[in-house]
Amino acid sequence: MSRDGINALVVPEWAEQFDPDWFDPDYWGERAVPVSSGGRGSAWFIERSPEHWVLRHYRRGGLVGKLIRDRYLYAGEVRVRAFVEFRLLVQLRVLGLPVPKPVAVVYQRKGVLYSSAIIIERLQGVRPLGDVALSLDATRWREIGQVIRQFHDAGVYHADLNCFNILVGETSTHLIDFDKGELRSRTPYRTSWKGNTLDRLKRSLNKAYGEELEREWQFFLEGYNASTNV
Repeated sequence: MSRDGINALVVPEWAEQFDPDWFDPDYWGERAVPVSSGGRGSAWFIERSPEHWVLRHYRRGGLVGKLIRDRYLYAGEVRVRAFVEFRLLVQLRVLGLPVPKPVAVVYQRKGVLYSSAIIIERLQGVRPLGDVALSLDATRWREIGQVIRQFHDAGVYHADLNCFNILVGETSTHLIDFDKGELRSRTPYRTSWKGNTLDRLKRSLNKAYGEELEREWQFFLEGYNASTNV
């Protein structure tokens, strides 16, 4: 849908109630609480009783992000990063993979640039792996490895698989933040990206915990390698 220069995708159950102001954290007042773990200060927990949402604005990192914080070059709607992520989440849920439910996504053009944001459901009873890694036992680490393998076996590429984009509950494991993610070929000889994403996850754990998680990482790999699928 398009309204007042704002282009949006909304899941059917929220289409009639959709309001572009949802993407402005100031609109929610005290019901918007900044997300403290990971990210670039661009996400908020939203309380819209009885719903619990996460609002995330797309922002650049690195040197470019210091110059152009939240603008991207517009190369057609099919390449708008927020729309790509929204559609990917819909596909992953159809595949039965543990990802948050998308709610709505929006982008707005200003000349050749655009800004965008997405709203997804907030998962309950979970915390980022990066916050709780030392408290998990061997069984949970193996289960996390099995879930990551499940995504890889489905050909799901996560562009930023770090320990803050894995949310763990008592028995659940979910992946979040699929910006620049995609479904890739499951051809056996084209799998180097899988090892690269695991290396990225290991580096993020090392950055957060140093060498404290070497044994836990082996448990993770045991779970990951337990699958016989390719």
